[in-house]
Amino acid sequence: MKILVAVDSFKGSLSSIEVAEAIKTGIHRVSPSVDVLTVPVADGGEGTVEAMVTATGGKFITKEVTGPLGTPVNARFGLLPDGTAVLEMAEASGLTLVPEEQRDPRITTTYGTGELIKLALDHGATNIVMGIGGSATNDCGAGMAQALGVRLLDAEGKDLSFGGGQLDKLQHIDMSGLDQRIKDVKIQVACDVQNPLCGPTGASAVYGPQKGATPEMVEELDGKLSYFAKQIKEQLKIDVADVPGAGAAGGLGAGLIAFTGAELKSGVELVLDTINIDSLIKQADLIITGEGQIDSQSAYGKVPMGIAVRAAKHNIPVIAITGKIGSDIEKLYELGISSVVTIVNGPISLKEAMENAAELTADAAERTFRLLKSAKKLGGCFNDN
Repeated sequence: MKILVAVDSFKGSLSSIEVAEAIKTGIHRVSPSVDVLTVPVADGGEGTVEAMVTATGGKFITKEVTGPLGTPVNARFGLLPDGTAVLEMAEASGLTLVPEEQRDPRITTTYGTGELIKLALDHGATNIVMGIGGSATNDCGAGMAQALGVRLLDAEGKDLSFGGGQLDKLQHIDMSGLDQRIKDVKIQVACDVQNPLCGPTGASAVYGPQKGATPEMVEELDGKLSYFAKQIKEQLKIDVADVPGAGAAGGLGAGLIAFTGAELKSGVELVLDTINIDSLIKQADLIITGEGQIDSQSAYGKVPMGIAVRAAKHNIPVIAITGKIGSDIEKLYELGISSVVTIVNGPISLKEAMENAAELTADAAERTFRLLKSAKKLGGCFNDN
C-alpha cells in the first residue's frame, strides 16, 4: 500500500513539513512497512516557499533587500529544479516587518518585492510563482515597478517617493527602463481574494486598518489608488480597477498585472500544479491531507479540498486530519473527503493543543490507521511482513 501525505501547515503551531512527518510517525506505529510519501503543500499564503522548495528538492536564496519602511531586510525566495522561482511578497514587504507603532500604509513600499523579482531573474528563473498575502503596503505595486526599472514621474519629472500616499502625484509612466527579461518570464500570482482595487470592498477599506490606517487614511488612500488606476488605464491602456483580486496586498495584484503582465490564479491550484501533485496522486492508494482548522470555508481555495477534488478524479479515498473541526463540513464529504479526524483527544486548551500538536497529530494518525487496518475493505492492503 502506498500513502500520500499532502498537508498544509497548522498555522502558529506546525509547518506543513512537521505536520506531514507527525502523520507519517503515527502511520508507522501501526504499519511500519507501509510506503508513506510526505509532500508539504500550501495555498499560496504563509509557508508557500518552504513547502514548494521542500516538495521539489529546490533551494533557498537569501539576499538583503529594501523593507517596507525603506530600511534593509533579509528576504529569501525558492528556486525549483525546473527553473521556477517561488516568492512571497511578505518576505520583503510584509506586515510582520513593521513594528505596530510604525504601521502607516501611506509610506510603506513594495520596492523590496520588486528587488526579489529581479533577483529571481538574475538566477535564471523562467517562471515566477508569487504569494502576495500578509502585506504591509497600499502602494498598488508602485515600489515593485520602480525596482524593476519603471519610472513613475510627478509634474516636475521627479520619481515618486515610496508609499501609497504619493500615488496621486503621478503624471507620467515611463516603461522604457523596465527590465526586459520580464517579457520572457511567466509570472503567476497566488491570489484567492476577489477584492477590486477601490471602493468599499477594495484594498484600502478592507485591509488598510490592519496595516495602521485610520478611517481618514482609508478614504485618502482609496482616492489615491483610484487616481493611480486611472493613470494606468490612460497611459498603459490596461484597466485594473475592477479585476477580481486587484486589491490584494494593497493593490499589488493590480500593479503586477499592469507592470509585469502577471496572471492572478487560485493559490492552492497554482501550488499543486507547480509541484505536479497529480503524478503523485495517481500513484497512491490512500491520501491524507489536512490543515489547522477544517470548516465550511475549507471548500473554497484551501489545501484539503484542492487535494480531494483531484483525488476524486482517480477514485482515491482522502482522509483529512485537522487541529479543529468547525461547522458545516458536510459539503466536504460531497466533494471528495471521506472523513475528517481531529487531533484533539479530550478537553484541552488551544495553548496546550498548539504546544503538543506534533504528538497529538501522530496519535490521531495512529488511531485513524488502527481503524483502517481493521476495516474489511482495506484489510488486504496492509502487509507488515
